[in-house]
Amino acid sequence: MKQYLCSDIDESLLDKEITVCGWVATRRDHGGVIFLDLRDYSGIVQLVFHPDNKSIFQTAETIRNEYVLEASGIVSKRPQGTINNDLKTGKVEVNISSLKILNKSKTPPIQINDAELNEEQRLQYRYLDIRSDYMQTNLRFRSKLIGLIRNFFYKKDFVEVETPILTKTTPEGARDYLVPSRIHANKFFALPQSPQLFKQTLMIGGLDKYFQIAKCFRDEDLRSDRQPEFTQLDMEMSFVNEEDIIGLCEELFADIFSNLFKEPSDLKFKTMKFSQAMEKYGCDKPDIRNPLKLDEIKEIVSDVEFKVFANHAHNAQSRIVALNVPNGCSLSNKQIDDYTELVKKFGAKGLAYIKCKDVTNIDKGLESPIKKFLNNTVLQKIIDITKAQNNDLIFFSADIKEIVNDSMSALIKKLGIDLKLIKEAWEFVWITGYPLFEQDTKSKSLTSVHHPFTSPVNFDDINKKDLLSIESRAYDLILNGNEIGGGSIRIHSKEQQIKIFEALGISEKEMQKKFGFFLNALDYGCPPHGGIAFGIDRILMILLKLESIRDTIAFPKTQSTSCLLTDAPSEADNKQLKELSLKTIKNN
Repeated sequence: MKQYLCSDIDESLLDKEITVCGWVATRRDHGGVIFLDLRDYSGIVQLVFHPDNKSIFQTAETIRNEYVLEASGIVSKRPQGTINNDLKTGKVEVNISSLKILNKSKTPPIQINDAELNEEQRLQYRYLDIRSDYMQTNLRFRSKLIGLIRNFFYKKDFVEVETPILTKTTPEGARDYLVPSRIHANKFFALPQSPQLFKQTLMIGGLDKYFQIAKCFRDEDLRSDRQPEFTQLDMEMSFVNEEDIIGLCEELFADIFSNLFKEPSDLKFKTMKFSQAMEKYGCDKPDIRNPLKLDEIKEIVSDVEFKVFANHAHNAQSRIVALNVPNGCSLSNKQIDDYTELVKKFGAKGLAYIKCKDVTNIDKGLESPIKKFLNNTVLQKIIDITKAQNNDLIFFSADIKEIVNDSMSALIKKLGIDLKLIKEAWEFVWITGYPLFEQDTKSKSLTSVHHPFTSPVNFDDINKKDLLSIESRAYDLILNGNEIGGGSIRIHSKEQQIKIFEALGISEKEMQKKFGFFLNALDYGCPPHGGIAFGIDRILMILLKLESIRDTIAFPKTQSTSCLLTDAPSEADNKQLKELSLKTIKNN
């Protein structure tokens, strides 16, 4: 059948007979001559049907958009005035001498390559949407990326292992998807949030170097960069430290970029402590392309009369920060009001500011509703610490740390986009020095910052009263302000693992119920080990500069976790429910 791709048809094939297959993109009838644009994944080529070949011409008259064709003919130059320089094949056409309609098509409910389509339409008719240049590019890029990853790890003597999809529920930060068992009544499998315990078990099994392109499932609220089922690159190694894993990952991304983008293989990877990231960016996913940073001014304003500052100046749980915006005096009052509304969404009560018209004249060169509450000494110190210049604007935030960090990190991101401060570049940064534990704001109980199998830097610290001060051996990789992967050196001692569980308030009974199999395995010579996992869908979203992770996946779910193509999830019939010993409860 197919001899050439549509995009292969060019002047090198002039006067040759060729065969192409594909879908009809457009049909035009010009003065008795019919033109069809035939499309495959590679591109478009123009087919010409002349009335002197009566039977083929009559067939061509019946053809409509999205019909599937096999066509043969002679390649010739397009007449003068009809050349399309926007197409790779725009200088030639194929005069058709043989034609087969391989399949017909109804009038499509959506137009292929229609940029105005809404997402609901695209997902409902995904089989048509996938024909678009946009989705073809994305899915083929995805395939190439996964192929590069696999080849990289095969060359490094890693073993690819598929871990179970039907497994045991274990707490990993999100809700599990549960699957009822027919054979074991009233019992449930869980779909894995990650292969965490299995890959650690493989290290106990002596596999040494493991990787997997793994399907994972998390029942959580969705955003543009999240899906309920997603794909991650999962890897684990024995007898390694943080530097070994980080070095291997940097080598992996150098290989990926050199093959996908022809980028130099010497990509730069910076390192930043968690505490520094929170101090300067208000988050642990800093976009270091953005020059905007926070400055702590708590000590500077510790004695001022301004209530907003005074209420938090001596509270250990609070922050008072300044954010200098270069040339920010150009912002209108409407823009400042909009930014104020933005930070309020994160719990902030408002957004104080100072316009620095002339930083050399503290008395007359600064304009602000709060200036009257700040003496010249304080104002000068703020100018100095923020390195403000003429025409800059300084925003302020004072509140508990969580609110300041969340609101100001969002403001930094928004200002960076609005003011076009973010440079075009690939900026990687490793975040290290994460705390081992954090405190739930509602229950006040301890939770793991990453997961409970992460090793602390010093295990003796577990006996301290201040468990929140314990540093972990975790590391996350951030690309352009997005977390693309996270990992850690793991706990390989049963006694130490039990201590971590106890610190988290997990009872011995619960330990055995949820982690008994793993604790038993730790009794049998577990080697020191560590690993990392990367979100492939998210990496693709960043590399392709897409707005939604759904455009990296062939059949994604909506933000309400439904599939518009198949109408899943759907109700189960009574027979199925009975077999599973289940009953449904109708919500009132």
